[in-house]
Amino acid sequence: MWGNCCLEKGERTMTLLEAEVGKTYTIKEINTDDDEMNSFLFRLGCYSGEPITVVSKKKNSCVAVIKDGRYNLDQLLSEAVII
Repeated sequence: MWGNCCLEKGERTMTLLEAEVGKTYTIKEINTDDDEMNSFLFRLGCYSGEPITVVSKKKNSCVAVIKDGRYNLDQLLSEAVII
């Protein structure tokens, strides 16, 4: 499944829910129109250009390491993070 964003250098974009466990990705963008969600993710250190690693996944959520913090992100948050 291809992400909703444009492709750069032939790379496939995807949401955090599609990420492989244990692999580090670079956040390409935060795809949300919700200012509160965008602000929350920014306070976690989750913004374009930052590395992010998924350490575990369930069907509708994932646990990710962002700036040395470990966070459980629900489906809505995980789908907003484009890698």
